[in-house]
Amino acid sequence: MRKELFQDTIDNTSLALHFRDVASSTSKLKAGFSTRYNGVSKDPYASLNLGFHVPDHPLDVLTNRKILSKSIGTHLEDWVVGEQIHGNEIARIGSNDIGRGATDHDTAIPNKDGLYTDERGIMLAALYADCVPLFFYSPSSERVGIAHAGWKGTTKDIAGEMIRKWQEDGIDPKDILIAIGPSIGSCCYEVDDRVIASVIQVAFESKQFFTPNNNHTYQLDLKAVNKHLFLKAGVLEDNIFVSDYCTSCSNLFFSHRSENGKTGRMMGYIGLEEV
Repeated sequence: MRKELFQDTIDNTSLALHFRDVASSTSKLKAGFSTRYNGVSKDPYASLNLGFHVPDHPLDVLTNRKILSKSIGTHLEDWVVGEQIHGNEIARIGSNDIGRGATDHDTAIPNKDGLYTDERGIMLAALYADCVPLFFYSPSSERVGIAHAGWKGTTKDIAGEMIRKWQEDGIDPKDILIAIGPSIGSCCYEVDDRVIASVIQVAFESKQFFTPNNNHTYQLDLKAVNKHLFLKAGVLEDNIFVSDYCTSCSNLFFSHRSENGKTGRMMGYIGLEEV
């Protein structure tokens, strides 16, 4: 398994995610993370903005979603997107949910930052612009999931919440593969005491995850906090793969922090293809 998961590009539109070779099951898995390129949106959302909730032209966003869907060989009507409110609520997705949030924001799964499914032919998706994408896959149970973890979702332990929900259904955490996707790195993520206090509440060992600055702020490694929470939930360290990409440093991505909030959104996606 190479260090950087999101290596293969698809028409400059998306970076493909490869967990690792797990018998033949990985051939059924389709997952990745979009870039900011190859879309039609205008500045400051140029060009592949996939978020309806930012003040971009809705028809441009819809066109961009069609571009991404076509580039990875899926049908947009098979996608499901959550509303995302920086919480830790998670929804189990079934065939009755197909298409919700795919072509507009109003029909998104309400109040949910995490989605999972056991059904084939459903593409789960979530939106990001510095927050941490969390991808979940159980090869033996053929279950996939995705979560959106900003600092609020992280400190509400959305990572552990997903693992515990799967555990309630008989899935051993040791069987779950995790990918922590491109997000803002500690190099660029400066936070205040309020954020650090929340991190300490959820991860008492958290001093290893942040570095104090001289101006009473801190550089926080949000990916490392999520990895720590996965380990606490029983996921094996060898099954947790962390992307090297910093969305604030790299010109591949939108960044809410570096672009002062006036920017587009990337999309993480994961699903099991129909046989």
